[in-house]
Amino acid sequence: MTDFTPENTALVLIDHQIGTMQLIKNLDVALVKAQTIALAKMARILGLPVVITSSQEDYVQGAVLPELAEILPDAFEKRIQRVGIVNAWADPAFKAAVKATGRTNLIMAGVTTDVCLIFPAIDAVKEGFAVQAVMDASGSPTDLSEELARTRMHDAGVVLTATNTLIAEVAQEWSSPNGQQLITLLFSDVFPAYGAGIAA
Repeated sequence: MTDFTPENTALVLIDHQIGTMQLIKNLDVALVKAQTIALAKMARILGLPVVITSSQEDYVQGAVLPELAEILPDAFEKRIQRVGIVNAWADPAFKAAVKATGRTNLIMAGVTTDVCLIFPAIDAVKEGFAVQAVMDASGSPTDLSEELARTRMHDAGVVLTATNTLIAEVAQEWSSPNGQQLITLLFSDVFPAYGAGIAA
């Protein structure tokens, strides 16, 4: 796997919708939401291309998290609204949008690991992309379904990671202007308890 840098990496957020978030039971939903928002802020700081997709927003899945519209207004406006295709990679518009970023490395998070994330992550690897799946910005209805999805992705060549690890990897150098913003993001959004302790 090549190094993930701001120059070769894109962020892909799959189905982070208000209704679908409620399916997550293996992690605190508030944590998943916070980490997803942190990834969006990271992308804004680094100028990463971002692809957002949603499924059936007018149904039980609901609207995309409004915070994503505030942080990434252009990507939100251009989001791929699927009409029901489960595997986002099977949607021609979604796949075209990802390829149009021109990036070979993909940071992926899907609101549910076992349905939203697993299939496009594996298919992207099959097509030659290096994929890191952010596991604390994704969740599952049960521990078993999460475990099986993680195993299947890992076996297919998807690298599993966490938000803090991923941010540190792409930051590369904390003393750079972007690095300073990213370390602030870590302490304020990813590890707010630590940030509060430092502020005190």
